[in-house]
Amino acid sequence: MQTIGVLGGGAWGTALAAAATRAGRDTLLWAREAEVVASVNDSHENTLYLPDAVLDPALKATGNLADLGDRDAILLVAPAQHLRAMVRDLSQYIGGHVPLVICSKGIEVATGKLLSDAVAEECPGNPVAVLSGPTFAIEVARDMPCALTLAAADKTVGNQLVKALGQPTFRTYYNHDVVGAQIGGAIKNVLAIATGIVAGLGIGENARAAVITRGLAEIMRFGALYGAERETLMGLSGLGDLILTCSSTQSRNMSLGKAIGEGRTFADIMAERRSVAEGAHTVEIVHKIAVDKGLEMPITAAVYQILKEGQDVRTVTEALLARPFTSES
Repeated sequence: MQTIGVLGGGAWGTALAAAATRAGRDTLLWAREAEVVASVNDSHENTLYLPDAVLDPALKATGNLADLGDRDAILLVAPAQHLRAMVRDLSQYIGGHVPLVICSKGIEVATGKLLSDAVAEECPGNPVAVLSGPTFAIEVARDMPCALTLAAADKTVGNQLVKALGQPTFRTYYNHDVVGAQIGGAIKNVLAIATGIVAGLGIGENARAAVITRGLAEIMRFGALYGAERETLMGLSGLGDLILTCSSTQSRNMSLGKAIGEGRTFADIMAERRSVAEGAHTVEIVHKIAVDKGLEMPITAAVYQILKEGQDVRTVTEALLARPFTSES
């Protein structure tokens, strides 16, 4: 796997393209915006989405999907709710042997399906893998150390990807549990909004730790529904990602929650943003599935009530704290 394509020119796609280039791979970044393509190729930066990172001149960008047709593997970094459509457009240019690595985090709102299922439906012959873990794009772009899960049902493909992308500062750990690697990354975004609300309300670090810990219990319950392995959910793509995303307003989801906790409206916040806070989409489908399947996910329900039903933040928080006492396990 000497040539890598990256589908998506946002902050995370750019950071992954930078990492693949550092690993010695011939890397091509596809971006929808012409200004991103020009910025990467001409000034070696992504001024629109990742302005504080200097990129290797060896990294090239394109706005033509067909240019990804000769890649040995493709990293899929389009927003979760648009991933299926992007893969459908891409499918006409790639062979059935090319691994497709899902790097987006979320669950399809329209279908309730995991992203791996959506990709498999659009490209039924291609190996599907998942790359997920506790990472902020700017730190990866700057070559600061991180560790991630690289999940693939096909161990040979998984190990090939580990070798192609892995390096001392970008440590990839193989895992066969493709489902588990997606569950943690999807739901932690919802929980990051909750911890942001805690921060915005100013109700303390104890409350934030409680949300993270009880949020992990919600991830475990949801994961069990899909057959995710507990070890995966307690690993880099689960607990690791949860801790990072719920601990810093570098996280788009936590910063969204903080602004809401401080009294701003969801609509006003999103109108100012260019980047996507995936948890704002994921909460809708996760809450629906939880209700349909009878899963106890009160923190997720609280975020849903605030974001999607417009309920008062303090009223919802007080109701959450007033829940009946119960067993931890």
